[in-house]
Amino acid sequence: MQELIKLDLIDLASATALMAIAIGLSAWESIGLELNLALATGRTILQLAVLGYVLDFIFAFDNAWAVLGFLAVLLTITAIVARNRITQKIPQVLPLVWGSILVSTVLVILYTNFIIIQPNRWYEPQYVIPLAGIILGNAMNAAAIAGERLVNTINNSQQEIETHLSLGATPQQAVAQYRKDAIRAGLIPTINQMMIIGLVTIPGFIAGQVLGSVNALDATSYQILIMFMTAVANLLTSILLTRGLSRLFFNSAAQLIR
Repeated sequence: MQELIKLDLIDLASATALMAIAIGLSAWESIGLELNLALATGRTILQLAVLGYVLDFIFAFDNAWAVLGFLAVLLTITAIVARNRITQKIPQVLPLVWGSILVSTVLVILYTNFIIIQPNRWYEPQYVIPLAGIILGNAMNAAAIAGERLVNTINNSQQEIETHLSLGATPQQAVAQYRKDAIRAGLIPTINQMMIIGLVTIPGFIAGQVLGSVNALDATSYQILIMFMTAVANLLTSILLTRGLSRLFFNSAAQLIR
């Protein structure tokens, strides 16, 4: 397998021309996405360029605190984005989302590091950063979907919940089915992806590894690991978040807060 063909500035400029074509097509068909596409193009270039320099620095610095600091920033951004996708702004949701994603990511990464990969150092940037980044991104989506589903369902089912409460149910019992539905919703994209992975699409991780001249079977092995890590982290994130969210809707007297 030949070495990776590196892209220079001219190649990247040619790649950017693809987005110019997309903007032109949007204008031609009067779709109205020109500004969004242009903004997305600029953000993609800027954000990935910054990421490249930051990762270069972290890999060169090779320090545990640098790795943890970088992951803490990613976690915070992830939590903010997930919180913002929950349309109803409820107090204390941000720390709840942050903590749910943190716990699920840490547990999965620790298991993977110490049981499966077993690198020489627990903070090995080559493994911890990309794996944690993938987990964080997926957990963010699961948290946003499960959180939004639960909040909307509770808001639309207040009379039913109050009926359960009046019959002696605890707050958690009154919303138990809504929590289960929200958790399922948060896991649907992950399960769907696992069902068709390798059949319909080649995952980005495998494509990137193969482009980097990594053996295809080795890349596939890591993709299997990533999918299983993602499934567990997404499920745990959804469970923790929905449990915490459901409690925010009730006061100390076990009454529904309107």
